[in-house]
Amino acid sequence: MTVMYYEEDGDINVIKNKRIGVIGYGNLGRPVALNLRDSELNVRVGLRREESRAIVESDGLAPWDIDALVEASDIILLMLPDEVMAQVYLERVSPMLRPGHMLIFASGYTLAFGFIEPPPFVDVGLIAPRAIGPAVRERYLSREGFYTFVAAGQDASGNAWDTILALALAMGSLWAGAFELTIEQEVELDLFVQQAILPAVHQILTTAANLLVDAGYPPEAAMMDLYISGEFNDYMQRAADSGLLHALRLTSLTSQFGVFSRLERFRELKLERLMEITLEDIRRGTFAREWAREYADGYPRLRKLLKNQENMELWELEQQTIELLRDL
Repeated sequence: MTVMYYEEDGDINVIKNKRIGVIGYGNLGRPVALNLRDSELNVRVGLRREESRAIVESDGLAPWDIDALVEASDIILLMLPDEVMAQVYLERVSPMLRPGHMLIFASGYTLAFGFIEPPPFVDVGLIAPRAIGPAVRERYLSREGFYTFVAAGQDASGNAWDTILALALAMGSLWAGAFELTIEQEVELDLFVQQAILPAVHQILTTAANLLVDAGYPPEAAMMDLYISGEFNDYMQRAADSGLLHALRLTSLTSQFGVFSRLERFRELKLERLMEITLEDIRRGTFAREWAREYADGYPRLRKLLKNQENMELWELEQQTIELLRDL
């Protein structure tokens, strides 16, 4: 049974007197640091890149060297990209760790696949937002909150959960709710959505757009009806609010009949097997090893894949449609 935590489960006083260091000030690090600061906590920022210093200072936070930050902090939040996290940890975080430290990760990736192995004398926690970085900040300011996955990977002090929930509350997550699960489950779910769901959606939309244009439909009309109008977003938002079936029942009877009567066409065994293979690659660490090699080699395959995508004629039609709608 999944355990959920809400506002009443966290006590911010647990960390009121703690020194909190946020390493990384990018897409997620910055919103998290600002949320913690606005919750009146003692926050400082450790920088890997000097060019971020001006941004940190303009936000009213103190920029620190990573080594000094770790030594002077009680709680360290690692907000770096997965591919660079291990090297920074090994060179600049690990040597400074001492009993009483707590490490907080926003993704279980480096832990689940063995790139980082914290010493047994520190606490290890996971607070993984299910929202993009800007939304983490926006939903804090609106007090709407955002969902997170939380886990305690190591409880050396006996108080790891109290700290995790206090931080989740200070970030704004517990206003919406936090799900408890294992670190391995968090990263496997995250990678599965990235590698099985998003590629399928991308392929379906691009295939449909090319087919409709080739069939003679105006490119602008085809692209608008597929996703640019936002109707599909509205449908998915209703699904998020009330469930997929409820969202579909809000459409016309013609639409409902069309969907339900054609579902069988898309119950493809090959698709199911592709998803099974994708999950197997994730759980066995095959993808993690592949990505580690790609990063070490300087991203040659990623660059090639991006170039192939960028050269698709479809994107020019997409931009034309977006510009047309903006001018209306």
